[in-house]
Amino acid sequence: MSGPRVILEMGAGTDLHGGDYTKAAVRAVQDALQHSSLTFVRVLGLDPASLAVDVTIGVARPDKVDTEAVKRALPVGRVSVRAVTGGLDVPDEDGKDRAVIASAAIEVRLPAPA
Repeated sequence: MSGPRVILEMGAGTDLHGGDYTKAAVRAVQDALQHSSLTFVRVLGLDPASLAVDVTIGVARPDKVDTEAVKRALPVGRVSVRAVTGGLDVPDEDGKDRAVIASAAIEVRLPAPA
């Protein structure tokens, strides 16, 4: 069991051509990571591997997200990824291509107290 949530960061990512939901999801995670620095880990002397990192990805077709690929985009922690319905698909005018927009929420939790 994990302790209290100490970080909640949001990001957005796109795949402008090809409708690749995983690519958009990874970009959303990368966007969120660019807004955060977990300096408290070092200050508190925590093991980065002890952090629980829960990622929620919102896309129009959650079944098309490779959650293992998204998981590999996170640098620390015990990572879990779930894909849910959200985001946005924007088809081109002739319907042969689409842009995919994904949203990501990354929650970081401290280890549970012993």
